[in-house]
Amino acid sequence: MSPIFRYRICVSGAAETSHCEKRALILAKEVGKEIARQGGILITGATTGIPYWAAIGAKEANGLSIGFSPAASEKAHIKTYRLPIDFFDVIVYTGFHYAGRNLLMTRASDGIIVICGRMGTLNEFTIGFEDRKPIGVLEGTGGTADEIKKLIPKMYRGWGKIVFERDPKKLVKKLIEVIKKERKIK
Repeated sequence: MSPIFRYRICVSGAAETSHCEKRALILAKEVGKEIARQGGILITGATTGIPYWAAIGAKEANGLSIGFSPAASEKAHIKTYRLPIDFFDVIVYTGFHYAGRNLLMTRASDGIIVICGRMGTLNEFTIGFEDRKPIGVLEGTGGTADEIKKLIPKMYRGWGKIVFERDPKKLVKKLIEVIKKERKIK
């Protein structure tokens, strides 16, 4: 029996992961599995690194994985951007490079999970924050994820709808609780 997909959850994280904590890719895979297990559709930037490992996890848990590509076509996605196509059920070729892709991807999501990350992840986080999206941060993964708690107070905008957790299963559960509250799903 296939799961009922209720939540569109974006995993945002570093495509290049040399600065991430050692277990970040394994944890990203677990987040992808948990999104699928807990009734979510995984949304990513259809890229390598953290998003790719989340897609692997979602597929291993028989979940649905949608990638938003910066490219305008499959050919450009593979040849120009050098991005993968496996582990995605659907790839939306936006043609808007990374910044435009980030906007579409985060807006298509009910919530966002940040794992490790670099500048692009920070961009996705700030779009989600400005749009008042529920956001989960997987702490202890390095990069952007581990800087958010220090950054938020310095921005003088409050904490928004951010949940922090070190455990993938608990993080996805907490994020879905915030999404349910937002959508008023019983």
